[in-house]
Amino acid sequence: MHLLIPHASSLSEACTQTLKDLQLPHLTQLLRRLSPTERNESDEYSLSPPHERALAQALGFAGPDGGLPWAAYLAARDGVETQDLCWGLLTPMHWHVGADHVTMVDPQALQLDEAESRELLEAVRPLFESEGWLLIYGAPTRWYGAHESLADLPTASPDRVIGRNVDLWMPDHPQARLVRRLQNEVQMLLYTHPCTDRRVEQGRLPVNTFWLSGCGPSQPERPTPGLVVDERLRDPLLAGDWPAWAEAWRSLDAGPVREALLASQRGEPVSVTLCGERHWQRFERVSRHWLERLRARFRAVDTAALLCGL
Repeated sequence: MHLLIPHASSLSEACTQTLKDLQLPHLTQLLRRLSPTERNESDEYSLSPPHERALAQALGFAGPDGGLPWAAYLAARDGVETQDLCWGLLTPMHWHVGADHVTMVDPQALQLDEAESRELLEAVRPLFESEGWLLIYGAPTRWYGAHESLADLPTASPDRVIGRNVDLWMPDHPQARLVRRLQNEVQMLLYTHPCTDRRVEQGRLPVNTFWLSGCGPSQPERPTPGLVVDERLRDPLLAGDWPAWAEAWRSLDAGPVREALLASQRGEPVSVTLCGERHWQRFERVSRHWLERLRARFRAVDTAALLCGL
């Protein structure tokens, strides 16, 4: 079992305080039994967040910061024939215009259904196809575009941008000029689209643009038996809902973490990868002398400090 936990912590003071008051008994026991092995470090401004870097390594994907092929990977899982084209993930989005800057709203908050998403995709399709793009529907919040300009275009993961100033994460690359122009044209088109009027009348956020990420051609995927990626911490962390995030952590601790602990106690191979805002750290069962294993069972583990250090 390899348990990968995204959004295990953030750098905010509210998160630090929440972790100090949070009891995670099964995680603490599990970490006593495992040893820290591989660690991958970056900073909070990397385009690819730690959980994406950790998952890419598990799957055998390679690429620079912001250049991991998530679009092709997800497209294949959605049944798209990716062939040898260069793909990008086009996520329909709502950008909130504030007094000082524009922020991105979590696309899950849009509650798009398939009919609406397909309607919007067909509305913007001519803009992309006139520039030589291939545009394919995958899911309500996943459209896929293929274009030669996406071959080496670094982009920020939506998880980096949600709730933040969009301008700071816009691609600063010559190949991104076409993308920025398409974003502007999509904004103008959707501003007067009937779907926008319907959603506003219903008190729902309209889709007013898209975000491009995960660009590149498909790569061979390494088999990952036993890999469990638990995403339950994502939504409350990105929303800054710390009581809900703490409750999600308690649920995770009582569920998959406890299962990993029991597997470890049975002598089964177990590893856990904790992903914060900057780094990811893997813990695994390694061969140790019986006396070292006994001492480890009783050593103190400051779980809050460990998570804050990510």
